[in-house]
Amino acid sequence: MEPVEINNGQWYLRALRCDDRMDDRPALADLGETDGEYIDDAEDGWADDTRYTWAVCEPTTGELLAEVTLDPAAKFMASRARPGFEDAAAISEDTVRRWASAVLGIVVHT
Repeated sequence: MEPVEINNGQWYLRALRCDDRMDDRPALADLGETDGEYIDDAEDGWADDTRYTWAVCEPTTGELLAEVTLDPAAKFMASRARPGFEDAAAISEDTVRRWASAVLGIVVHT
């Protein structure tokens, strides 16, 4: 599946990026993620339908505030947030849960 972008009104969910327009690596480091291949692995997860990962972003700047990850086979979701943005992660989990139900036909557990 191609990465899916979702706007939940308050936050904008998009695929993780590291390109000439946006680099999520510093924000991911704030989340404790230092694996240099993490964004490539996230892209592979979308491509082979094993893991869907969203950057939860501030809508006007695109800055990553949190991350939501869905394992469709296990029907399991997890999130993590930069300090002060726990609400962005929680609200976005609900958004991804509704997306998974509507698009994938699965009920997701956390």
